[in-house]
Order: sequence, then C-alpha cells, then structure tokens
Amino acid sequence: MTYAGVVEVGGPADVRELPDLVISKVAVGSTNNNAYLLRCRATDEQLLIDAAAEPQTLLSLIGDSGIASVVTTHRHGDHWGALAEVLGATGAHTYAGAYDTEGIPVPTDVPVADGDTLRVGRVELTARHLTGHTPGSIALVYDDPHGHPHPRVSHVPAKPWTGGRVPPAGWPVPPAGPRVPLLRLPRPHCPQGDGEWHRRARSPCPRPAGR
Repeated sequence: MTYAGVVEVGGPADVRELPDLVISKVAVGSTNNNAYLLRCRATDEQLLIDAAAEPQTLLSLIGDSGIASVVTTHRHGDHWGALAEVLGATGAHTYAGAYDTEGIPVPTDVPVADGDTLRVGRVELTARHLTGHTPGSIALVYDDPHGHPHPRVSHVPAKPWTGGRVPPAGWPVPPAGPRVPLLRLPRPHCPQGDGEWHRRARSPCPRPAGR
C-alpha cells in the first residue's frame, strides 16, 4: 500500500517501508500530534519520536519488541505527555535538544546538538536544530543510502525566525549556535511524490540556485 502520511487520532498508523528502515506514523492526543516509530530492519531495534499522548496507543504501536530510545522534538507538553508512561513500560533512553531539556519534566539522558548522530540499530540519523518554535527544537533526518533524505519532525514551526530581522518581543530565540531553519532542510517530495513534506511546510518549493 502506498504511503500517504495522512493519519487521524484513533485511526491506524501509516507505514513507510524503506530498504533499511520502517517508519510508522500515528496521530495521538487532543491536539492531533504525530508520533513516529522507527525500526531498523537489520536488528529490529526501535526508536520513538515524541511520546506525545495516549501511552497505550504508543505502546501498542511499539509492540513486544520494545524500544531502545525516545526522542522528544521540543519542550512543549503536547510532545512529552506520555513520556513517563512509555519509559516506565520500556526502560528506553531519552534524547532531546540541548536547549530544551530543562523544560521537559522527565530527565533527558542525552542532550542533542545540531549535527549529532543518533542511531537505531544500524541506521544513522542526523539531528538538526530548528529555530522559531522553542530554543531547542530538533528534527531527525534519515539520509537514505538507497534514496533521498527523510526529515522527521512532529510539526513545523509556525514562523521560523532565521536571524534576518529582529524577532518580536517574547519570540523564542535559541542561544548562539548553529541555526538550521526547517524550511532549508531537503524537501524530497518537491515537486513530485506524495507531497507530505510540502503540505506540512505550507510554503513553495525552493528555486534552484541562480534563478
């Protein structure tokens, strides 16, 4: 079945089958948040992105194989609402952006910086620090050796601030360091493909350099 990336709370997960990695996407909670379960085909090790809500839904998705780690993409409560319950059931290690760990009530085992490598089994993921939503928001990018990069983030910052102008009062600005706006990451589905990345970003595809 073709992956569409469209999920609803209470509905089934949508599953993307890649040669080395299986990515299952599910929607949970009153705010319709996405959670992603990544499974390495070679080892069956699993990683969960955002234990956002509905712990029983997430634990059912995880299954008997358990998970090695949980990555929290940012500090807002609708992205870690089920984290304590999932950790209690699985004993997984926790990861989160280094600038957001203090805002997550469940301890973070590994603070993550831009460019850090995370692993699920034999698969490598690259963490990217995002700006404009919280100081330490991160996304994970899987650079598929058999295809194109696959960015995974629970939702797009509403108004990414890249430092080009002074942000409004109260706008969350991360401390000095690498700034990698989400909209500059690869968009593998533009202009063709299933269009999930394009729809979520809500912006036109970037023009080629020099045009």
